Amino acid sequence: MIWLRSLAFNVFFYVNIVLWLILLIPFGLLPSATLWRLIGVWSWLNAFMLKHLAGIEVEFRGFENLPKGAVIIASKHQSAWETVSLLHVFDRPIFIMKRELTWIPLFGWYLTRLGMIPVDRGKGHSALRDMVKRAEVVAATGRQILIYPEGTRRAPGAEPAYKFGVAQLYRQLGLPCVPVALNSGLFWPRRGFLRRPGRIVVECLAPIPPGLERDAFLKTLQDRVETASDRLRQETLALRS
Repeated sequence: MIWLRSLAFNVFFYVNIVLWLILLIPFGLLPSATLWRLIGVWSWLNAFMLKHLAGIEVEFRGFENLPKGAVIIASKHQSAWETVSLLHVFDRPIFIMKRELTWIPLFGWYLTRLGMIPVDRGKGHSALRDMVKRAEVVAATGRQILIYPEGTRRAPGAEPAYKFGVAQLYRQLGLPCVPVALNSGLFWPRRGFLRRPGRIVVECLAPIPPGLERDAFLKTLQDRVETASDRLRQETLALRS
């Protein structure tokens, strides 16, 4: 049964991506606010079908911890789920992402139109400087900036691998940072076909105020995100046993 439900959702998901990439072409040159609204509908539709085809619901916790205005959102990254779903969960967040995503036909163009910040990870320090400069422009408009501190998806329970990019962003922008824990990889695993029914939990933790030294910030961020994500993982495993 799980296999059939996973197949149904996966077929819907990938066919839906192609259809929306084509359907959005006429809107690509309109103001980005219009494109954002349509992308939000697409993101919500995926969440709706994930619930009704794959049996995966979503619970949000701690969103009262999210300050108004410009803020850094540092989220755990376990699955493609958050790449799709956090678009409508937060308020038009600008993602820090790998540059290779902008090379995908149409998809990359939409990312550019939405103002996402690509990072060429092969350029080292110059890539970080460019990322910070572009993020400063975004922060000046009061927008949320979302970054995956480990840079790529990590399986639930895997050894953490936090990068210094998030610390550089925090130090240079002088903004509070909201750590985000989740357990999405238990339901939509990376490089996995099955979509296991249950409840994805996304939890915003207490903001880290600006002003910490780089190493102290990175340790605080990692400790909070990993502790909370492990707690969510244990909750899920306990329900399955």
